[in-house]
Parts: sequence; structure tokens; C-alpha cells
Amino acid sequence: SLQLLHQEEGQDGHNCLVFRFSLSDSMLRFWFHSISGVLHGAVVLITELCERNPETLEQFRKTVPDLVQIMKGLVTTGYSPEHNVAGISDPFLQVRILRLLRILGRNNDAASDAMNDLLAQVATNTDSSKTAGSAVLYETVLTVMDIKSESGLRVLAVNILGRFLLNNDRNIRYISMTSLQKIVVTDHNAVQRHRGTIVDCLKDPDASVKRRALELSLALVSAVNIRSMMKELLLFLSSCPPELKAQAACGIFNAAERYAPSQRWHIDTILHVLTTAGGDVRDETVPNLIQLITTASDLHCYTVHKLYRALITDISQQSLVQVACWCIGEYGDLLLRGECDEIEPVQVSEDDVLDALETVLQSHMSSPATRGFALTATMKLSTRITDNVDRIRSIVSIYGSCIDVELQQRAVEYNALFKKYDHMRAAVLERMPVIDKSSPDHSNGESGGGALKEVEPPKLKQGEAVTAQEPANQVHDGDNSQDGHNTLMYSSPTLTVYEKNGVTLKLHCHKQSETGLTVTLTASNSSDWDMSSFTLQAAVPKVRLPPNPVYMLISHK
Repeated sequence: SLQLLHQEEGQDGHNCLVFRFSLSDSMLRFWFHSISGVLHGAVVLITELCERNPETLEQFRKTVPDLVQIMKGLVTTGYSPEHNVAGISDPFLQVRILRLLRILGRNNDAASDAMNDLLAQVATNTDSSKTAGSAVLYETVLTVMDIKSESGLRVLAVNILGRFLLNNDRNIRYISMTSLQKIVVTDHNAVQRHRGTIVDCLKDPDASVKRRALELSLALVSAVNIRSMMKELLLFLSSCPPELKAQAACGIFNAAERYAPSQRWHIDTILHVLTTAGGDVRDETVPNLIQLITTASDLHCYTVHKLYRALITDISQQSLVQVACWCIGEYGDLLLRGECDEIEPVQVSEDDVLDALETVLQSHMSSPATRGFALTATMKLSTRITDNVDRIRSIVSIYGSCIDVELQQRAVEYNALFKKYDHMRAAVLERMPVIDKSSPDHSNGESGGGALKEVEPPKLKQGEAVTAQEPANQVHDGDNSQDGHNTLMYSSPTLTVYEKNGVTLKLHCHKQSETGLTVTLTASNSSDWDMSSFTLQAAVPKVRLPPNPVYMLISHK
């Protein structure tokens, strides 16, 4: 009869609605004191009714004391020898009752309190060495974590999952780590007690268990255990399957950025990852590491020496090679000086450094982006060395006819610096300024709260050209009350960008919306004669343009 009602409920819930509300206490008591099969069917039916119609929960919560008594009888005295499985009395019925208790105790203090003692008894008296016992304990853990249980009971549930990690059955280990990952946020300290066992699971031969162990290990990293956990994770990275390298590298980067005890430790950790899995890291890793290196001004010498060693050892890891080339270009003078307090310095000559960069440029393993880094580094060294400037000029001129358009364009521009604009080369190739992630310029134009000082235009010597500098002016709010609308207006003072032989060029920026910007260029002639063939060329950096274009208005005087 119960099976038919169950099937009828599944086909037409409305037909069973009358039956649900006509259940009397005597009928429920009769079911709960019947033989195992009837009791099992009753628990299944009530479970389905509660899941399909939450309105019935209040009616069936009055059965919690009866269910607790039945469960106690199964745990302590045994229900029936004919239903005994591996020393566990009727584990199928125990699992069903625990699932029903979990539904009835969810978000209900009274029902949860009524079953707390029972759950503690089941957790302590059930043998976990058998599969049947593990199934009962797993349902107990799920029930404890889903109801409003006491803190001590939750710690006991976490300890059960910790014991599961030592089980020889890999399926039980996998289920245990999946459950621990769900509760690590709410019971972090309790899960931390099993950190050693979880880390040991990184050596498991099963790929699924390894993946779960990696995810759980990364979730357990904190400021207290960052050094010990990172040592284990880096060891795992060196031997993990290829399909896990990208996930492991990303997790290590995030943990190092969040909990790094020092900048040197942070840089060493990222370089270790790039050396081990440089081909599996994300694209933003290179600019993020470069930004980290620029901010650590006292570690520039240490970093460039360490990266040079890595470069001459292996050029197959493209991300590592790109960072190494960038550092050599920026801090090559520190490398050639041969002095470093933090690390044993490398005694290299100018030819050695240029040989290393040429190897990168000519290697078939180098990507176009890597060759761009190497060519720029070579060009920057022209202002940091003294004896091999002609060799650098020769290397740059070779790539002026390169088949790669990007590399060819760089080489042509660098050749122009050597020839037509040689007097500007030192200024153009000076070290990059420190970029702060929290600065307004590093946050896609969002205001960082502080006003920026106006940059004064450079004073020129007679006969000297000038390049336009990007104005960094104070941003202020304006009020435009026309037509009843208030519009934010952003403007900058007029900036003189060129003044020579009577010709003066001035720029003025005016912004009235988040996406619209007007740049006005004023060109004036103060000489006594007319000028012809006046040509204007405007260059912009290679960035993604906003949805609305930037308009430049040109006026002549």
C-alpha cells in the first residue's frame, strides 16, 4: 500500500494531498512500530511528501521523537538479525531515517535539539571500517552540517570526515574531501586540524582525488601556514599532471598575493612557478609580476641577477623569459655592476647580456610577444652600456625588415631613435616609473580620491624638438544647470606641447561624460611670414578604445 501511495504521489501530488492531511497519530505510530519493510516504506513516503510539499513539514515534525527512538534502537540493541549488514543493524533504514531527520531539522531549533544527542551517539558508536558503517556515518555528517547543531557536534562531524581520508577506498576519500570543501568556509579551524592528511592526498595516484585535494589545500592556506603550505604546493606543482598545472599555478599566485610575508618571498614564489609551469600561467601573470618588481625598489638588483640566471638556463618558459627580458632592459646596469648584497652576483660582461637577448630573438621557441620583449630590452641597454652601442644598433636594424609586422614596427621606430632622434634616446628609454595598482591611472580612469599635481611643460633649448606629454591634471567637478540637468565636467588647463620658430601647439582636454572626451589642439604662428605644408600627426597608445570616439578639434591662428 505504501509503495502504491508513493507511486501515486509521484504521478499526481494533488490526489495525495487529502491523504497527507488525513494521517492520524495512530496511523503514524502503527507504521513506526511495524516490521522493517513497512517502516522503511513509511520513512520513504514521508521523505517524498516533505520534499515535494514543504507545507507538510510542520505536520511531520511531530514524528521526530519517534524517529529518534527508532534510530537509538538500531544503534544500541539492533533491530533484526536478518537485516544485519557487516555488523551494522539495517544500514538502509538508518540512512533513510537520517535523511528524513535532516529534512525535518533544517532551519528548526526544536527539531534540531531533539536529535543532537542521537547524532552524537550514532557518530561515536558506528564502526567506520566497513562500507555500511561509512554510509551511515556519512549521512550523519550531512545531517549534522545541515541542521542547527551544536559546535562540538560539528567538530565531531569534521573529525569523521578526517578519518575517511585515511580509508583505503578512494571513493570514500573523494567524498570526504568534497564534503570538507563545502564546510571549510564555516568550520575553517576544525578542517585545519586535518591539513596534514589532506596534503598527503596530493600524492594519491587517482586524478580525481588529486584535484579535490588541491582545491581543499588551496582553501586551507592562511597567513599562519603560508610558508609550509606553499612548500607542499610547489612540490606538487613540479610533479602534478599537466591538466592540473594551470589550476595549481593560479591558486598559488592568488595565495601568494594575499598572504605573502615579504616582497622577496612573493617574487621568489612566482619565479619558482614560472620556472616550473611557465607555459600554463594566465596572460596577466607577466604584467602583475612586473608591477610587483617595480614596487620592490630595494630588490631590483636581486631580481635581475636571479632572472638572468634563469634566462641563460632555460628559454622554453615564455612567461619567465618575458619577465627576464624586461628586467634586464630596465635594470641591466645593476646586472653589469656585479654587486648584490642579497644574492651572489653574476659576473657578466656586456657581450654576455647581449648574447642572451640575441639567443631569445633567434630561438624558434620564442613567441612574437617574447621577441618584442627581447628587442625592447636590447634597445634599452643602449643607454645603460657604453662599449656595445654599435652592436645594439646592428641588432635592431636587422629586424627592420622582419616578417612579423609588430616586431618590424618596433625596429623601425628604434632605428629612428638612433638616427633622427638620437638626442631624445636617453629620455625615451629611461626606467619605467613605479606603477601603483591603487593609483587612478591604474584603475581604468576611476578616481582614486586624491588630486594629481599638474605636470609643467618641459623647457626646451633652442633648436630642440619636444614630444607631447600626457597631462596629469587635477580632476574637479563642475555644475551645469542648463535644462535642469547636472552634468559632471572634467577639464584640464591648457598645456603647451610644442614651441619652436614661432610655431606654438597647445592641447586642452574637456570631458562632459564618462565616455565623451574632446581634445582641442590650438596651433598658432607668431612669425612674420606665412607657413605652408603644415602637417599634423597624432599617435595614440595601442589600447581598447571606449564605445564613443575621442574627437580632436583643430584651430589655427
